[in-house]
Amino acid sequence: MTAVESATGAESRRLPVRYPLTSYFVVAFAFSWIIEVPLALATLGVIPSIPVAVVAIAIVVATFGPLIAAFLVTALIEGGPGVVALLRRFVRWRVGVRWYLAVLVGIPLVIIIGTLLVPGAGESFDPSALAALVGYPMAFLMTVLLGGPLGEEPGWRGFALPRLQERHGPLRGSLILGVLWAAWHLPLFWSGVWTPPTVANIAMFTVMIMALTIIMTWVFNNAAGSLLIMILMHASFNTFANRVAAPLFPAPIFTDYGLLPVLIGFGITAVVLIAVTRGRLGYAATTDAPGSEPVR
Repeated sequence: MTAVESATGAESRRLPVRYPLTSYFVVAFAFSWIIEVPLALATLGVIPSIPVAVVAIAIVVATFGPLIAAFLVTALIEGGPGVVALLRRFVRWRVGVRWYLAVLVGIPLVIIIGTLLVPGAGESFDPSALAALVGYPMAFLMTVLLGGPLGEEPGWRGFALPRLQERHGPLRGSLILGVLWAAWHLPLFWSGVWTPPTVANIAMFTVMIMALTIIMTWVFNNAAGSLLIMILMHASFNTFANRVAAPLFPAPIFTDYGLLPVLIGFGITAVVLIAVTRGRLGYAATTDAPGSEPVR
C-alpha cells in the first residue's frame, strides 16, 4: 500500500467519526435508493419492466438500509462496544406495561379517532371487515420482519435520534428526522406499490411522518430508548392503518386521500404532546445512554 492510499484510507475512516450523522444518512439513503430508484424508473417506463416478485423482494431488502447504516457507522466510530450497546437496546423490554399499551393500543385508537374526524368516514363503516382481526397477529409479525420496522428503527431511532436530540434538542431534532425519514421513502411513490405521487399525497405523507416522529420521540424518551418498543410502535401503525382501519372505513374520500385519517390523528396528538411537554417530549441528557431509566 502506498503512502497516498494509506492516507486516503485513514481519512475515509475518520469521516464517520467527524460526521457520524451525515455518514449515517448517506449510507442509509444510498443503500435503499440504489435498489428503489430502478424500480421507480421501471414503473415510469424509463428502463425495462421488472417482474413483480423481484419488485417485492427488492422493496423488502431496501428497508434494511437504515439498519445497515446504523451498525456500519457505529462500528466505525465506536467499535465493538458500540455495536453491542446498540444490540442490547433491541431486547430492552422492561419499560413499563403502559408503553406497550401506548404503542399496541394507543396508536390504533389515534388512527380510529383521526378516521372518524373525516367527514363521511363513520357512515362508511363496514363491520364485515372486522374479520381481518383474526389474521392481525400474523400480519403484525410479518410487518415487523419484512414491512420496515426491523430494518428502519435501528437507524432512525437507534442511531440518528439520540444524536439529533443531543445536537438540536428533542423537538427540532424530531422535525429534522421526520423530514429525512419522509424523504427516504420518496422513490416508493413512483414504484407502483404506493399511493399515486401527487403533490397532495407527498405533502400529506411528509407532514404525517413528521407528526409521527414527534410521537415516537416522546415514547422513545420515556421507554429508555428501547428499540423493541420502537419496532412494535412502527409495526402497530403500519399494520393497523393498512390491514384494519382502511377496510373498516372505505369512505370515498380515502380513495384519493388515504393518508388523511392518520395525518389528522397523529397531527393532533403531536400538537398536544408538544404543548403538554413544552417541546421537551420527555427528553433528558441521560435518556439515550445504555441502561438509562425512563424519563417522564
